[in-house]
Amino acid sequence: MVAAIAAMLLGGCTTRPTDPDDLAYYLETGDPLEPMNRAIFQFNEVADKVVLRPAAVGYRTVVPKGVRIGIRNFLNHLRSPITVMNALLQGEGERARDTFGRFLTNTILGLGGLIDVASDAGIPQHYEDFGQTLAVWGVEPGPYLMLPLLGPANFRDGFGYAVDGVIDPSGRYISNEYGLEGVGVRYTLNAVDWRAANLKVIDDLRASSLDFYATVRSAYRQRRAHAVRNGREAEGDSVGMPGMIDFDDMDMDMELPLEAAPAGEQSNEQ
Repeated sequence: MVAAIAAMLLGGCTTRPTDPDDLAYYLETGDPLEPMNRAIFQFNEVADKVVLRPAAVGYRTVVPKGVRIGIRNFLNHLRSPITVMNALLQGEGERARDTFGRFLTNTILGLGGLIDVASDAGIPQHYEDFGQTLAVWGVEPGPYLMLPLLGPANFRDGFGYAVDGVIDPSGRYISNEYGLEGVGVRYTLNAVDWRAANLKVIDDLRASSLDFYATVRSAYRQRRAHAVRNGREAEGDSVGMPGMIDFDDMDMDMELPLEAAPAGEQSNEQ
């Protein structure tokens, strides 16, 4: 991931257009790398349709819902140290306390995080990352980026992803104990788990968008701004896009039934 982000940064310098209309679009979208971003987006779309979506359909078809909930709980559990550290760096003591309390509760009473006892006890769940921390510190987001396989970001959040990956205690433990195979299993599970929870939402948005790339770009920015404020709405703010677009805040709905695949795709309904 660090190499991918570095490549983006090194290739990120682009000339501002001189044509007034092109310059207005350039400034409005904040996407000076749009041709490259669109090419990467198309690559990600192919990867989703050929690999990730079929895997997600199979996952939902084969794995019982109770097991999927346990996997989701455990994946959330592994993120807790990152959230605690970033909440503290942002001065969000209450969020850090909640997350640490959830981590202890679910570790001790929830079979190491497989059962979300903390939510039943009324302890709220939060997500914080270093991209949000940089935003709180006043770092501007910079140009929009589409990262291969990882999806939408910007220069600030891309750097934040890399930092979180380096300092994540659970990630370091998995890497030390199980090597690259363990790390790969974790991130594959994250991707398939999230995609399985959002089959219908993504398919519907893809089918209804005149420009799916622009829709994802707009929604990502809105959701990240919302996440930086930790739900505290700015005056005149409008966050109208579905939560599935926020690739860092995967709000799963295990009750959603499988829906038919888009035209040309085969869906294995339960």
